Amino acid sequence: MSSTASPSIAFVAADSEPARQALDELRGRYDAVAPDEAEIIVPLGGDGFMLETLHHFVGGRARIFGMHRGSVGFLMNPYRADGLIERIAAAQPVVLHPLAMVAEDVAGICHRAIAFNEVSLLRESRQAAKLRVSVDGVVRLDELMADGILLSTPVGSTAYNLSAHGPIIPLRAGILALTPISAFRPRRWRGALLAHDARVRIDALESDKRPVSAVADFTEVRDIVAVEIRENRDIAMTLLFDRDANLEERVFKEQFLT
Repeated sequence: MSSTASPSIAFVAADSEPARQALDELRGRYDAVAPDEAEIIVPLGGDGFMLETLHHFVGGRARIFGMHRGSVGFLMNPYRADGLIERIAAAQPVVLHPLAMVAEDVAGICHRAIAFNEVSLLRESRQAAKLRVSVDGVVRLDELMADGILLSTPVGSTAYNLSAHGPIIPLRAGILALTPISAFRPRRWRGALLAHDARVRIDALESDKRPVSAVADFTEVRDIVAVEIRENRDIAMTLLFDRDANLEERVFKEQFLT
């Protein structure tokens, strides 16, 4: 009879006391390796720390099995110290592809970043942003006056996108959500659903009078004049979830909450 060796595991934790206590407990119960040597990385914290973990280990081969020891834990599994190896072995994988953002600022410098949740453009001053929106080289909105606009992935659709009254997207839908933030003109435009391979360009009009910033997850670029966004299928990060609370089901159920 042959047995399958347990995967090598690394634990990382947010700075909060619950996360640090969990880190000490898990390291006392399981053999751990350095994160750059691990097949499985277990972040302990909330959704913000999960996003930090995804960005930190992007391009690596390790799979991510997060456990909730923070505030919001939508991207996390429940915390339990018992049976971790068995939970990981039975977990369901979800593959995430980030958005790639290229933002040009007023000095002509291009800034690159990726986002697993969303790329958002936000006004920097009391003046509403004035934006032109193009999709696949075609101008779709000559002028949008709003607090901003965002392009969301399916996994990000339950975050800022939902707060901005954007649609929740099932993970396998193959679409992105383009959602205005407090639109002033046109008032009745509620956004659009785009194919996952759409190329979106947003130009900041009158940027000297109406400065705009661009944010990819937690990377911010100030005073931009144009942003180009597309999904980057060359990057794939695998998250693992307990079968009784997998991410796909969580996202789907969000559509029926009242």
